[in-house]
Amino acid sequence: MKLSIVVPVYNEQDSISPLYQAIVKALKSLKLTWELILVDDGSQDKSLENMEKLARKNPQRVSVIVLRRNFGQTAAIAAGVDHAQGDVIVLLDADMQNDPADIPLMLRKFNEGYDVVSGWRYNRKDKFITRTFPSKIANWLISTVTGVHLHDYGCTLKAYRREVITGFRLYGEMHRFIPVYADSIGAKITEVQVHHHPREHGRAKYGLERTFKVLLDLFTVKFLTSYGSKPIYLFGGTGAILITVGAIVLLYLFVRRVWFEVSVIASPWFMVGITAGILGVQSILMGLIAELLARTYHESQNKPTYTIRKIINILKK
Repeated sequence: MKLSIVVPVYNEQDSISPLYQAIVKALKSLKLTWELILVDDGSQDKSLENMEKLARKNPQRVSVIVLRRNFGQTAAIAAGVDHAQGDVIVLLDADMQNDPADIPLMLRKFNEGYDVVSGWRYNRKDKFITRTFPSKIANWLISTVTGVHLHDYGCTLKAYRREVITGFRLYGEMHRFIPVYADSIGAKITEVQVHHHPREHGRAKYGLERTFKVLLDLFTVKFLTSYGSKPIYLFGGTGAILITVGAIVLLYLFVRRVWFEVSVIASPWFMVGITAGILGVQSILMGLIAELLARTYHESQNKPTYTIRKIINILKK
């Protein structure tokens, strides 16, 4: 096994050296080759300088990717994953709140057949009101909506088999949803309790506003994972419901007109029924257009609609 550890870095100048020493100590007893990829996400302190010094001292193990500006944690992780060479890719924060000593425990889970091992900060050392409580709500909501039940989506410390993390692009704050994407292609997912330490250097980069961004990204993730290949199920289903509602309303007005001689046009329900019917037809048409786009997406890139875990005794032509 070759291991790649990807660490996004933004203004963490005092954590670079301690982080590397902790990684070396954690992996010292393991018989594997590993690399550390540090991604500078537009740091404005001495983080880049410290990373360059570390890379010069350890050219066989440490690589540094320097982004032109601050693109955000998700983009930094994507850059690191794109350049990783390992069979297993571990994501890790640079602030030393995640403990590299937990990496061996996570790697052992791969021997049990898992493809994704997610860290769970069971005893989290953050402020409850601004960090822990909103995170608990977000984790419950994400688990409920996606059906992938994890206690801690926000924990960056996660380990992935290469094939389940490299088949899609990351945008917005979507790095936390990687387990959901992995589940959509059939990955086996588990989680382990990991240590979490109080921040000793620098300051937190995110507040309550991040929770709202995550909730908005959740809509996108749910659509892409559940309806990305069959959008007609969403648009067509919504259209069918609207047409049914419109038909029931109009039938009700028709019955009132025939048996009780109540004007149809004068009732506000007439416009409700007509509007529901029109919106229903439009929704179905949008679904058909979305189906064409989905097919264009898959066929233009020769992208299959399935993923294969392994192949046994099939010769290549």
